[in-house]
Amino acid sequence: MQDFSDIINWTWYLAGGFILLVLLIAYFISRKITQTNQNSESDLIFKLIKYCHKPCLFMAVFLAGNVILPLLKLPIHLADFTRHILSLFIIASVAWLLIRLVKVFEDFFLEKYNLGTQDNLTARKIHTQTRIINKIFVVIILIISVSAMLMTFEKVKLLGTSLLASAGIAGIIIGFAAQRSIATFFAGLQIAVTQPIRIDDVVIVENEWGRIEEITLTYVVVRIWDLRRLVLPITYFTEKPFQNWTRITSDILGTVFIYVDYTASVQKIRDKFFEVVEKSQLWDGKVRVLQVTNTTERTMELRALMSASDASKAWTLRCEVREKLVDYIQTNYPDALPKVRGQLFKDESEVIKT
Repeated sequence: MQDFSDIINWTWYLAGGFILLVLLIAYFISRKITQTNQNSESDLIFKLIKYCHKPCLFMAVFLAGNVILPLLKLPIHLADFTRHILSLFIIASVAWLLIRLVKVFEDFFLEKYNLGTQDNLTARKIHTQTRIINKIFVVIILIISVSAMLMTFEKVKLLGTSLLASAGIAGIIIGFAAQRSIATFFAGLQIAVTQPIRIDDVVIVENEWGRIEEITLTYVVVRIWDLRRLVLPITYFTEKPFQNWTRITSDILGTVFIYVDYTASVQKIRDKFFEVVEKSQLWDGKVRVLQVTNTTERTMELRALMSASDASKAWTLRCEVREKLVDYIQTNYPDALPKVRGQLFKDESEVIKT
């Protein structure tokens, strides 16, 4: 009996030493990754090591425990319980590893498409589709892994068999209960395929101007111009109208309205407008038009139309043109500012005109 006890003790020491060895190896790999030159982050091998070494470590420890478990000579009920726990951790580790692999290939693939370029329509398409598809893969991995973990329980297996026998009724019940979730999921798929919105698109939603910052399977985050975040359900973009200023191209026209008196020289104001936009680095050189678009009993409405390469530049260009035209009129033609005309009566026989 003493020899058998010694064997068990040595087995425990061996198991503990093996697991400790795995942990030490993983620790040195982690330190090596931390000390690696960050310029190599674009390399696929580096990304695999960086993102996947932790789930691989945990999976190796649990697999080692599963291999050594028969050598420990534990009581049957304790051995079964330990084996069950190890199986759950192994499934979780595999799921974690698969999710990290999805992240690796997402980063490696999207590095080829830079959103910071001037003409980034293709990049925005790829980023939108890739991120939504990757989120779908993550959801599928989680569903499969949780299902596999539950099926390791005997009672859940029996329950699954019973549900399978009444799958039709269960499907109808689940369909009614989760119809909004299902609609949201398919809305996410529709956004990924048809792409009414993309990452970094400029949109007007709920009377707010902003850019699409994040698209998930359930909601969309819009970064508003003042850095607030507007969070909308993804079904909003399949059910309600909204403005997308960069659907096909980022080019956009900006308008400025100026109201002047009838005595104003439209041609001189037009010449000044041309001078302002030609000197501005924000103008893309395509469109510059100033026209009288409306008249009232008091003023003329001048509309200055100009083009820019994107919405942000168009906004700044509009402000610049508005400020300089108003300053030009105030300085050179103060009489051309809008006036209010009236007549003063001293008595019935005399009229003073103003």
